[in-house]
Amino acid sequence: MEKFDRLTAVAAPLLRDNIDTDAIIPSREMKSVSKRGLADGLFAGWRYQAIGGRDPSADFILNDPAYAQAQILLTGTNFGCGSSREHAAWALVEYGFRAIIAPSFNPIFRSNCINNGIVPVQLDTAAIAALAGQAGGAPVAVDLEQCLVSSPAGSWPFVIDGEARQMLLNGMDAIELTLSRRGAIEAFRTADAKVRPWIYL
Repeated sequence: MEKFDRLTAVAAPLLRDNIDTDAIIPSREMKSVSKRGLADGLFAGWRYQAIGGRDPSADFILNDPAYAQAQILLTGTNFGCGSSREHAAWALVEYGFRAIIAPSFNPIFRSNCINNGIVPVQLDTAAIAALAGQAGGAPVAVDLEQCLVSSPAGSWPFVIDGEARQMLLNGMDAIELTLSRRGAIEAFRTADAKVRPWIYL
């Protein structure tokens, strides 16, 4: 997983509430269990004119050339609701998104983001509206070291739990995070085996 410390990039505004995982990656676009080959199906129901087609819808934000290189997504409340499919996070990563800024996230989707290197940033709707309203899609900076989002429109601190922050900063998944604490785990097992030897038969 790629490390994340600070990103300055174009932020695409998709300001809709309750965007579910089937909108992020429709089930018909999930043709393998691999993390690859999903970006083309990202937001397929909105991004293309016809189901299964690939003719772009002119009014969808990711088809606007100004947002073609967007790596940050600005969106509404309860982002990633619906099914728990991890393919939604995989599709966002493969497309190029590294951070999503929303007032709230579905908890399972939020975990899937962290496990795949996407920073889920919670800001209030006023801050997101200010970021989305910047003229010409001015770059937005997401600083995970400082837990700060900044742009010409202003700056806003955000909160993320320490374990998630550590995983993202170091490019670790949950298993790698556990293994980084191998010394403490082994020390506990050694001490515990003296107290409860029957556990280790």
